[in-house]
Parts: sequence; C-alpha cells; structure tokens
Amino acid sequence: MSDTLITVDKLDKTFGARWALRGLSFSVAPGEIVALVGPNGAGKTTLLRIIATLTRPDAGRILIGRIPLAQHANAARGAIGFVGHQTFMYDDLTAEENLRFYAQLYDLPNIPERVQQVAKRVGIEHRLNDLARTLSRGLQQRLTLARMLLHEPAVLLLDEPYTGLDKTAADLLDGIILDAKKEGRGILFSTHDLERGLAICDRALVLKAGRLAYDLPHAEWNDLAGFMGIYARVLENRN
Repeated sequence: MSDTLITVDKLDKTFGARWALRGLSFSVAPGEIVALVGPNGAGKTTLLRIIATLTRPDAGRILIGRIPLAQHANAARGAIGFVGHQTFMYDDLTAEENLRFYAQLYDLPNIPERVQQVAKRVGIEHRLNDLARTLSRGLQQRLTLARMLLHEPAVLLLDEPYTGLDKTAADLLDGIILDAKKEGRGILFSTHDLERGLAICDRALVLKAGRLAYDLPHAEWNDLAGFMGIYARVLENRN
C-alpha cells in the first residue's frame, strides 16, 4: 500500500476571475481521518469534487494511492467512495435497485449479498423496497452512505455528511468513519458541525479563500475550545 492514499500537490482552480483553490497541497495517510473546515466559499466542496473526479482542476497534481488522477481517472474512481450534496440516486428506483445498479457499475461479485450487507450497516435493510423519492432526507443520506461503501473503497470523501441526519444516524456515521480508519482507509470530510467532526478526526485542515491556512494535528488543539481559538484568528484575518 502507498504511504499516502490522497496526495494533493499545488492544486489551483478558478471560476472566471475568482480563485476557488490556490496552491493547495496536503496528503492523507492510510488510517487517517482528516476534517476540512472553513467559512462558506473557502473551497471545501470544490476540493472534494475535484478529488472525486467530478470537477477538473486548472493546475496541480492529485494521486489516489499511486494512481495519478489526471491520467487514470477511471482507475482512481474504483478506489474512491464519495458522498456529496447530491445523492446520485434514481428517484423512481427502489433503494435496493439503486444499490444493485451501482454494484453492477463496479462489477462486484455476489451483488444481492453485498447490497444486504451495506444496507444493514447503515440501518436501511427494512426500507430496501421503498422508492428512493419516498425516503426522508435522512434515509436518503443513509442510502447514499450505503452506495459509498458498496465497493469497499480505499478513500472516503464526504461533503457535509451530517446534514439531514438525526443524532442516531450521525452516531452511525461516526461509527462508519471510525471503522474505516481501523481498516486502513483514508477519510477526508468537510463539516460545519465542528463539535462532532473534530471529535473523530486526526487532523483538521482549515481553508480560507482557497488556501490552506492551517494543517493542525489533533495534539495541537486537543479540544473544541482550543481549536476555536485558532479558527477565530483565521476568520478575523482578512489577508
């Protein structure tokens, strides 16, 4: 296995005249949970979408393990599980049909068994026959988590994954992320729920205006109050 599962090197992205990301570099190791935090417009979603191969950067390099994203996007996708603002589910298919469809895209063996496994892991095994559009926002998010886990990816990317989840579901998500850490996967997620996100991460990357303002190992801030002191300085600094 590579020493790093995600390598981002001098990444740039603009939208018109506006810089979304500028000179961004960092890495995520196997078994590491990294939280992306920052104000709205800091570039968190853009970064995750680029790593997930949904948006192209203007410059820079990304590796998934040893796979260069620019040259081998299809191979990299097989190692990535992504949860974004969209569910990427088909409304008029049942939850089970959606999961089977994605399992076929990944050419997985024993698809019925695998679908049952991930559905049970996220607590929706009793809702597999429901149409996706009839599920609540929270259940749709659980279904999306099941999709992410189907092919047992080495890298998990999650953009505001706690949105729409009640406490029970949020605790379940924490369990999924911590299990992924134990299994040696690399996890990169954005969140505005600092109390919950910082409680499980090993490092926090603080983005501001597309730049990396801080790369903070957990030991440098220890608790939420310590982190908020640093974060407040980032927000106050207008440069």
